[in-house]
Amino acid sequence: MKITQSKTTTVGQIDKAVANYRALLDKHAKEFNTEAVQIVLGQPELATEQLAVFRKRVEAISNMIVRIVKVNRNQFPKEAINATGRVQYVNDSVLAEMPHGKGEEVKVYFFKISRQISCADLEKEYELRDLKPDPTAQTKVNEDDPAFADTYPNGSQWKDKNGKLCFSTFNRYDDERYVLVSRDDNDWYDHWWFAGVRK
Repeated sequence: MKITQSKTTTVGQIDKAVANYRALLDKHAKEFNTEAVQIVLGQPELATEQLAVFRKRVEAISNMIVRIVKVNRNQFPKEAINATGRVQYVNDSVLAEMPHGKGEEVKVYFFKISRQISCADLEKEYELRDLKPDPTAQTKVNEDDPAFADTYPNGSQWKDKNGKLCFSTFNRYDDERYVLVSRDDNDWYDHWWFAGVRK
């Protein structure tokens, strides 16, 4: 089933989700101790955990993943990379030219091609989705959610001032979460998710 990510969740869908959850709670209310329930309701992480389960199921059937982040556009690229806390394999000259992007709060879209693809063809895939790379926003997603790249190894590419292709990737190898920023025009393998923002 193809999901159109430009359409957002409707009020009716939210109402249905809440009604379904309420019906389940009503059905199982006698199984829970009221004092224990009151304590759990006071735990701020409860709603976040519930949202994570909902998000996981929606993303499992969606053709794109969306994250909303607040980006400090005044931050130097090196500072943004450092903030992720990842092991760094970074070409400093490439990192220095990493695009800053625009907008403080942005939606970052991640899409997967599921086949090996050239850098030139990847540019067309961005165009097809009306997206453009924003490696700074991509970096912020991976800062906010360090485990994101464990499941969704992600990358983006751009051209430097001389027209050379550059890239940033976030991935995990064994127990090492790392970021790689360099210059290359080799094909992308089929496991990558690509990050972009609306033009």
